[in-house]
Amino acid sequence: MSVLKSRPVLRWLVPVTAVVTVIGGGAALGTFAAQAEPSLPPRTAAQLLVDLQTSRLEGLSGTVVQRADLGLPPLANLVGGDGLAGLLTGTHTLRVWHSGPDRQRIALQDTLGQHDVIRNGRDVWTWNSRSNTATHRTLPEATGSARAPELPATPGDAADRALAAIDPSTEVSVGRSATVAGRSAYELVLTPRDAASLVHQVRIAIDSREHVPLRFEVFADGSDQPAFEMAFTQVSYARPDADQFAFNPPPGVKVTEEAAGKRPAHAPDKRPAGERPDVRTVGEGWGTVVVARLDGAGAPADRAKAAPGGSTDGPAALLGALPAVSGDWGSGRLLTGKLFSALLTDDGRLIAGAVTPERLYEVARG
Repeated sequence: MSVLKSRPVLRWLVPVTAVVTVIGGGAALGTFAAQAEPSLPPRTAAQLLVDLQTSRLEGLSGTVVQRADLGLPPLANLVGGDGLAGLLTGTHTLRVWHSGPDRQRIALQDTLGQHDVIRNGRDVWTWNSRSNTATHRTLPEATGSARAPELPATPGDAADRALAAIDPSTEVSVGRSATVAGRSAYELVLTPRDAASLVHQVRIAIDSREHVPLRFEVFADGSDQPAFEMAFTQVSYARPDADQFAFNPPPGVKVTEEAAGKRPAHAPDKRPAGERPDVRTVGEGWGTVVVARLDGAGAPADRAKAAPGGSTDGPAALLGALPAVSGDWGSGRLLTGKLFSALLTDDGRLIAGAVTPERLYEVARG
């Protein structure tokens, strides 16, 4: 798997919301209980990085448990049961299968149903058992995409995005060995040197034999418990049967055909910020801040004012509940969590990053 990709460090934080959006529950807490520390031959951080870059994963299947505690404000009552606070907290389970670069499957499970994303060659299917709907699209020939969804479906996906931030702003070291999903693992530790970063450490447990990331943890500043973690609870490196990637729509399912090359509905625009006139980035590494121009100047303030008490307009109510902030940069609304800050300015900008609000204010001023 590719490790050192040219992606901003924020790319692995934002897609977490996409994973949780389509699942509503999952495994019990306590899945990541500590196990005995195995005795392994010493390896340096540089050796572990080489292990990750040179690993060749032909087949894999397993169960991944993800837990998020991002410290969001209690906004669920304002935006309903499917609100932002409910989507970014709790523990969730998914099953994953991997068989080479063009066959993958992710099954996101909850108590009410299942949401699958399946790639089989050029065919990509998504299926939602709760609504009994499916979509199908055909990838263009010679596509470079190794997997259809832009989701951190495994600890390896999340690790790829964090490791893309390795530069002089990152201290890389080796932590304690661990046992994850019954496998002995080394621990690679990434520590940002940027004082404005809200990320204290990223810890990646790497299978000592197969060199595959088995656990991925992000610790916020001032906390000894991970704010976000995902880990295999069961893993096999046997190549899955081809049947796992064949999708036959169940009886009564409504199938929607999407045009080839069309971006799926609600999928993120994956163009680099430099290719999008409405989005740019400021800074580098862990201090990267994304600046997006919203539709209509003054939109955040106008929408917040338009949300009277008892309003059922979720977005307007959400904006109205955020604390108002102001300074020599202007005024707006601020959303903060353990690992990120987002500033919606009254002149129509969204400024966000895994940084302190003070860094956002500096960007807004500039």
